[in-house]
Amino acid sequence: MDYDELLDRGIEATPDIEGQTERFNVPDPEVRPEGHVTVFENFPEVVDALDRTPDHVFKYLQNDLATSGHIDEAGRARLTGDFNAQRVKGTIDDYVEEFVRCPECGLPDTHLEREKGALMLQCEACGARSSTSG
Repeated sequence: MDYDELLDRGIEATPDIEGQTERFNVPDPEVRPEGHVTVFENFPEVVDALDRTPDHVFKYLQNDLATSGHIDEAGRARLTGDFNAQRVKGTIDDYVEEFVRCPECGLPDTHLEREKGALMLQCEACGARSSTSG
């Protein structure tokens, strides 16, 4: 076989990944005010969809929203200040771009690894490795 035949055969054997990002669905944040605190009710569901640790996602929320807070016994994020759902959704979307989606193929099939003190995003779909700011 020549190169072109091998290439055609390889392309035919490669699964079509177009449209597969639809399987990655992050729920919209459900937030409500409670005094001077915003309660992120479905924080556990969002964290599960992202396949990241609650602490990592929460620290990103705190930094991006420039606030303090904690995760309560029910797993909800409690953020000091008044934040609407759209603002929290924007922060979650930024987190997805930085720490979940592969910058090479765009798929969410990634995990975070520490390598020599640096946090790396490892893609299981295409094998790409990239550094993150976290």
